[in-house]
Amino acid sequence: MKIKTRYHEEIEVNKEDKIVFSSGIPGFPEEKEFIVLPLSDDSPFSILQSINNEDLGFVIAEPFSFYKDYEFDLEESVVTQLNIVEKTDIQIYSIVTLGESLSTSTINLQAPVIINRKKNTGKQAILNTDTYHTKHPLVKKINEKSQEG
Repeated sequence: MKIKTRYHEEIEVNKEDKIVFSSGIPGFPEEKEFIVLPLSDDSPFSILQSINNEDLGFVIAEPFSFYKDYEFDLEESVVTQLNIVEKTDIQIYSIVTLGESLSTSTINLQAPVIINRKKNTGKQAILNTDTYHTKHPLVKKINEKSQEG
């Protein structure tokens, strides 16, 4: 099927790749169908693109690429809602807020996007913790990652 996108113009996607967010995404409860599109082949970023609203595309990244010690427990209600059987069934992303440069860009570790790849269901879970916030710096971890080798 063809969809219009925010960052990739009009593209052909497989219906099987569609991810259903039964409750929508916070702030966008009416948007329930998304697809994950790589931003480019050599980028750690992807786009969580609404299938029905070409203007709605979130820049996302796997948080572990920037915060290796990132960990949390999913509430049982999320596990049930997404029909998660094995941890290997899920993929975790965080929404990135782009600034004028990477040094001013942030990553939301308090509300990870959980996708059950086997069931093609998703949810943005809100973690009940003071450890993570919605605006962790992105560039600090990139620099530390570069220095590690």
